[in-house]
Amino acid sequence: MALKIELKPGERFILGNAVITNDDQRTRLFVEGSAPILREKDIMRPEEADSPAKRLYLAVQLMYLSDDPSEQHSVYFQLTNDIIRAAPSMLPYVERMNNQILTGAFYKALKEAKKLIKYEQELMSNAQSGAGVREDG
Repeated sequence: MALKIELKPGERFILGNAVITNDDQRTRLFVEGSAPILREKDIMRPEEADSPAKRLYLAVQLMYLSDDPSEQHSVYFQLTNDIIRAAPSMLPYVERMNNQILTGAFYKALKEAKKLIKYEQELMSNAQSGAGVREDG
């Protein structure tokens, strides 16, 4: 079954190693095969990776898009160690990402990384306001 992608005018996405930009009309594409695909809203640019969780998302994104994901493993594991050391409450998020990566489900790992970014933002917001931290991981 093909993956259906609907694009807004000017919207971009990554298909394998190529960046594809839609023209000035809505477009519907059907993609068959197993090439990695990332919509523009899911793409993290290096200059946007301005927090530990976002840098971790970027590392997972690079694994997902790479022909050889193992090239990013050392960076990924260093980032996960740093995150867990700084905020042990992030461990459940990292464990779920690790499980997805170990099974080769990099897109699912990206979804977990998005949850980690949201949690990190909550932690920072709570730290700034002096509020407590939720424990539902």
